[in-house]
Amino acid sequence: MSHPHPELGPPPALPEGALRIVALGGLGEIGRNMAVFEYEGRLLIVDCGVLFPEPDQPGIDLILPDFEYIRDRLDDIEAVVLTHGHEDHIGAVPYLLRERRDIPVVGSKLTLALIEAKLTEHRIQPSKKEVVEGERHRFGPFECEFLAVNHSIPDALAVAIRTPAGIVLHTGDFRMDQLPSDGRLTDLGGFARLGAEGVDLLMSDSTNAEVPGFVTSEREIGPVIDEVVRTASKRVIVASFASHVHRVQQVIDAAENHGRKVALVGRSMVRNMGIARDLGYLRVPPGLIVDSKEIETWPPEDVVLICTGSQGEPMAALSRMANRDHPIRVAEGDTVLLASSLVPGNETSVNKVINGLVRWGARVVHKGNAKVHVSGHAAAGELLYVLNMTRPSNFMPVHGEWRHMRAHAKIAALSGVPEDHIVIAEDGVVVDLVDGRAKVVGAVPAGYVYVDGTSVGDVTDFALKDRRILGEEGFISVVIVVDTANGKLAGGPEIHARGSGIDPDRLEEVLPQIEKAMEEHAADGVVDIQQIRRVVRRTVGRWVSDTYRRRPMIIPVVIEV
Repeated sequence: MSHPHPELGPPPALPEGALRIVALGGLGEIGRNMAVFEYEGRLLIVDCGVLFPEPDQPGIDLILPDFEYIRDRLDDIEAVVLTHGHEDHIGAVPYLLRERRDIPVVGSKLTLALIEAKLTEHRIQPSKKEVVEGERHRFGPFECEFLAVNHSIPDALAVAIRTPAGIVLHTGDFRMDQLPSDGRLTDLGGFARLGAEGVDLLMSDSTNAEVPGFVTSEREIGPVIDEVVRTASKRVIVASFASHVHRVQQVIDAAENHGRKVALVGRSMVRNMGIARDLGYLRVPPGLIVDSKEIETWPPEDVVLICTGSQGEPMAALSRMANRDHPIRVAEGDTVLLASSLVPGNETSVNKVINGLVRWGARVVHKGNAKVHVSGHAAAGELLYVLNMTRPSNFMPVHGEWRHMRAHAKIAALSGVPEDHIVIAEDGVVVDLVDGRAKVVGAVPAGYVYVDGTSVGDVTDFALKDRRILGEEGFISVVIVVDTANGKLAGGPEIHARGSGIDPDRLEEVLPQIEKAMEEHAADGVVDIQQIRRVVRRTVGRWVSDTYRRRPMIIPVVIEV
């Protein structure tokens, strides 16, 4: 298996007749999916998503792919092809279109409707191209064939990209549910046909590569949700992804079966389900949905609420309910249903929300104690099935953490793909398909770009480190007045601490040490303000470390006279 090396340098010029693939996100992580294909100087992008921040990234709203690799080549982009409408595949499109607004955005009807609603908030009117499964469309030198795949959102697509360099099949996110709730099957016949034609490179979803067997059918979840609603004595509050149309449909069906009204809570939930309803993907009986503002006037046994927050997001509706920071108050006897999978890394946040809900007397039903969710991603048995159908000459696992991609690579090797034709890459690694062989040839920058409020890319890893120190260790400020003629103290020092866990009365102990250090350096002729700040920071830092074994941020304030 070929794999990235930390010493990879910039890639060479693309050979004539070769296809270049660069993932700017989605490899070694869950989210931020974005792949750039290059042929004869033209570019095609597949997906452009976001990654959601970890707890150790305070203040960050979203994480984008780094567009630096394509920033000087925006005019070479033929189109952005979106496989489906989840945020980790479409969330960064508005930020890409800020760079060039007329890039054609290609996708299915629901996917384009979801991205258009998002772009409206950014005041961008996209150039759209709607496609359906079974169609072929040409974008410059790239001929794209679209195939239906089943996923946890309607209208998902795989895309086969044809160039003279060969056929690349990109599955997008998919599973092989044989009894999907919407009746839309993954196009296994199309996969097999492409396999017979000859797939030169298969890029396949790796998220569930460690899970044996086949994913449970979506239809098995409906009866469980119906039973939860039937047996609930008071309100039922369901938390789901705001894009999970199938799950919301099952909840609506259960509510109708048991004579309950439904309220949608959360801006993204209301927006997305409104779009799905208008396009016919969500079937809602007349009069079933009521305004969430009226919900408190209804008897608790007649109500189902559907909200966001299944991943423990701090500002989502369910988290705020758990913290008593929401107009809807969770009460004794309520039933809360977490109807989604747990995204890796969110375990602590979700457990905190569950404990908060239980504290107020709610019964919490989740994947750990009931069959209330199935994954939207193919398990190992399904991945092997696809490999056997397509028989790719080369294989590249995508969309997953390192352990997922490694597991998928092993499955590919078992299916007969030669190990030296299996490419395990990471974000920024450049893979060229030349004469039917995929190889790693270099690397380009593909770091995180942080969105913090209206700021895009201004927050650096160094700034995040400072935020973590402030959040974990607090800070100490030291104010001194310095005579710039001789570097001697003319006033102070004054010292203050916030959030550092240090006894304020003991701060006086370090003042003589600061004065002594200043005297010594003034005697050495030190008058440079930056050097004086370093002296103060080093002196206070040593005292805090020796006394408290802590490392707060130390901020010297030097006033010159």
